[in-house]
Amino acid sequence: MGNLTKPFVVLTPYYEDREAINCLFTGLHHVFGSQVQLLVIDDGSVNEPLDPNSLLNAQLSGEVLYLKRNLGHQRAIAIGMNYAAQHYPDQVVVVMDSDGEDRPSSIVELLAQLEASANLDIVVATRKSRVESWRFQFFYYWYKLFFLIATGRYINFGNFMALKPAAVARIAAMQELWIHFAGTVLLSKLRIGQCPIARGSRYAGQSKMNFIGLVLHGFKGLMVFAEDVFVRVGIFCAVIAIISLLLMPIPLILKFMGMATPGWSSVLIGVFLLIFIQTGTLTLLTLLLTGLTKGGGVSEVDYTKSIARIAKV
Repeated sequence: MGNLTKPFVVLTPYYEDREAINCLFTGLHHVFGSQVQLLVIDDGSVNEPLDPNSLLNAQLSGEVLYLKRNLGHQRAIAIGMNYAAQHYPDQVVVVMDSDGEDRPSSIVELLAQLEASANLDIVVATRKSRVESWRFQFFYYWYKLFFLIATGRYINFGNFMALKPAAVARIAAMQELWIHFAGTVLLSKLRIGQCPIARGSRYAGQSKMNFIGLVLHGFKGLMVFAEDVFVRVGIFCAVIAIISLLLMPIPLILKFMGMATPGWSSVLIGVFLLIFIQTGTLTLLTLLLTGLTKGGGVSEVDYTKSIARIAKV
């Protein structure tokens, strides 16, 4: 059993993966016994809805929230975070996937680091080793680089993390949570610690996340920082517009000096003028979109309307 001083809540989304989550339950009981409380979000499973007796069979207690329909991994976590903030206001919450890539034994490291420091609100798991294919690692590397350039922030963690009660309440109150969980944690300005943890392999079955889903998930992370992205794109377009404007006299100078072939100056001036008009227009559009994001955003969501029923064990 983990040498931890207080009970805590494990929040995990579930969708059509009964064999894997049963392995997770067994692992959690083996490591923590009755110290852990489960909060499982069944994301509209049809073929394999989670049986609450699975928790009893593993000698665990907790709650299963059955959603009315499939909302996706991130919104399932958002519903769980809101529920935890309301019903477990004094407990540390650990968010993890249920497929085995986040190991129960790794929770000990997260919670130990969180309890050891009063200056941390969240401890996130960063991967010191991975089991994915080289293709995934290749695209993930370039995604992190693009994310850094577009937002000015470095993201190197996913959903696996431990949060103190105050952090749970703060994250649950943020509208961006319904878009991207890890991005919202970065945006929250909470004090974040990092804990290098090796990534596990799936307990059973195949991942339901395909390449298109991963790309969409990545771009949702950018949407959390829409203002920063728009400002950076606007600055880039403005710089290109200014450079094209400054380069526009060069073809005329070369023509008057007799160093340009006939028609060459006109074509080059036309190209520079076209670049200036396009980038100038993009600059104005990005400034407009920045203003719209500041005045709009994701509207407040009543998470209880997505819950069909709750099973307590």
